[in-house]
Amino acid sequence: MHGKRALSGTLISVTAFTAFGVTPGTAYGSTPGAPLGDTSSPVLGPASSSTPGTALGPAASPVAGPVTGPVTGPVAGPVIGPVIGPVAGRARVRTGISPVIRVKTWTTSARPKMVAMRPASRNKKIALGQVVRRSWNYSEFRCLDNLWTRESNWNHRALNHSSGAYGIPQALPAGKMRGAGRDWRSNPETQIRWGLAYIKGRYGRPCGAWGHWQSHNWY
Repeated sequence: MHGKRALSGTLISVTAFTAFGVTPGTAYGSTPGAPLGDTSSPVLGPASSSTPGTALGPAASPVAGPVTGPVTGPVAGPVIGPVIGPVAGRARVRTGISPVIRVKTWTTSARPKMVAMRPASRNKKIALGQVVRRSWNYSEFRCLDNLWTRESNWNHRALNHSSGAYGIPQALPAGKMRGAGRDWRSNPETQIRWGLAYIKGRYGRPCGAWGHWQSHNWY
């Protein structure tokens, strides 16, 4: 009687394993033929596929093999589809979604209030270059132009016979410009360099010197 009960229990167990698609002696999700409890299969959690190592449906446990469906746990192999959870190792996630890049062109109808004009005079061109090197804007050059046009008309050999002022900046006494170069008498670049240094030290910028000139007729 006891032998019949044991045989009946064995048949029921075999029938139950077969119904779930599991070969007796094989752990669920493991390689067929391996001892019961063997976990060497790449699929570490339940998957809807019967092929070891490949999950074709959602997997809720860690997966170490190729996956072609949604995954909600850690993944260490190639994945094609959405992944919810950390991706480890050399896993490649391809979502199939390309970024959308939109390019727009910004235009404006505004125009600058002041139009920069390149001076025709050689001496003015030299001065404009030195003004730019000092990081002063074009309005400072216009103030300088107004100032030195009234002082010497940009003539680097201009001489005031009554005071002795000389050159484009009308240095007084003229020998002050010697510190900027030995050719101060004939070189407009040397005179302009000295004149801008003088303006910076005394008034800060050409527009400050021009404002003083308008009030006192000298700078």
